[in-house]
Order: sequence, then C-alpha cells, then structure tokens
Amino acid sequence: MDLGLKGRKAIVCASSRGLGRGCAVALADEGVELVINGRNPETTNATADELRSRGVKVTVVLGDVSDPAIQAELLAACPNPDILVNNNAGPALRDFRELDREAILAGVTQNMVTPIEMIQKVIDGMTDRGFGRIVNITSMSVYQPILGLDLSSGARAGLTSFLAGIARSVIDRNVTINNILPGKFDTDRIRATFKFGAEKAGTSIDAERDRQSKLIPAQRLGDPDEFGRTCAFLCSTHAGYLTGQNIKLDGGLFPSAF
Repeated sequence: MDLGLKGRKAIVCASSRGLGRGCAVALADEGVELVINGRNPETTNATADELRSRGVKVTVVLGDVSDPAIQAELLAACPNPDILVNNNAGPALRDFRELDREAILAGVTQNMVTPIEMIQKVIDGMTDRGFGRIVNITSMSVYQPILGLDLSSGARAGLTSFLAGIARSVIDRNVTINNILPGKFDTDRIRATFKFGAEKAGTSIDAERDRQSKLIPAQRLGDPDEFGRTCAFLCSTHAGYLTGQNIKLDGGLFPSAF
C-alpha cells in the first residue's frame, strides 16, 4: 500500500533508538524527509546515516527534547512539519515513596508537558496547510498499572486526556492526533524492567525476560520495526478519519474485549 507520504516532512522526537527509531525508519521507507533527535551523538548520527541510506534527507538535532532550546532547534530545522511523532524517555523505575517533588515535576514535564509544547508549536501550521499527523508514543501502562512506573503512567494518562478534545477540534482540517500504546517491546526500556523484576524476584534477567514473554498471547516481545509501521499508517493519507484514539499494540496482553 502506498501511504501517500512521499515528500512529506516529519519531526520524530527521541528517535535515535528504540520505538522512536522504528518510527523514523518506517517513515523514511515511505519517502518522508526527517528531522531526528537524540541525546547521544554517536547513536543518533549512526541512525541518521542508516536513514539516509534509504534515500531521504535527514537532519539531526542533538539534545533533550524537553529543553525549550532543543525544541526551537527542531522547529528551525523543520519549520513546517507535516508529521510530528512525540516520544521521550520516561522516569526510571522507582518506588513512588522515593519520589520527591522535583522528580515528580520532571516526570510530568518529560511525558506530558513536552509533547503538549511541541503540538502547540506545529498544529496551527498543519491546520492552515490542510494536512497534519501527530502521533504520541505513550504506554500500555496508561491502562494497565506497572509497579515502579507510576509517574510515567500518570503523566502519559494526563497527556491522553489533555489531547482528547483537541484531537476532535482539528480533524475537520485534516489534522489528526492519535496515541500508540506499546506493550512489551524489545527495547532498552523493557530490559530495565526485566532487571527491576529480576532483582525483586531474586532471579536472572534472562529468566525474567522469558517469564514476561510467556505472559503475552503472542508469546514474544514486540519488534520496534513493526511498531514503526503502525505509526507510519497513522501518519498516512489513508488515516484522515482516525483521531483521538489509543492504539494498543501489545501482542494481546491487555485482556479486554473493548
């Protein structure tokens, strides 16, 4: 299927590795010009080189997307994006009793305030041009609690509620806002979860990985590349009637009929 994205421009936040990288790869394969972002120069530039090998223009903006100066750099590199993929690292696994006010505010900034700020900066241009696709990478923990990720879950749930009405206010101008809720994907983030679980259970990381994988009806972890393909479809010309939705991508792990 031709997704109708060739020649479009996208900002993909926190895209040097993991799920953000998966989204950047899928968009590159559709001919989208990319601005990617990461904190580690070596990793981010290596990702950029791989994306360029797919025949698209790629600009790198290094730094923390929660920093207003980095946000300004992203928009300077791509003043009129057709696509925005919001992604950011979440707070580390931690017992909620250990969280002080500074840590809580930092977590909310990372996973709620930052994507809102990015959307504020691009949405009016999208509506003026009559095309825009905004995809937020949140988490299945919005629906399904993960002990130790309470701050991340709360911030992402706040983002989801904040954007629900906004998504419905701009779809008449062909601008959509949707969220992808990843379950257990093979990323650095899930490997930290395995370590946390192994330590609590007194077992090995490999044993914890195997235990958690077997809880998934698909009997495996997700692949960041398949996550990226879902993101690319939500960004496509074919997805203009889909907005304000939370797309659960979890191999069937969340047990719900609706």
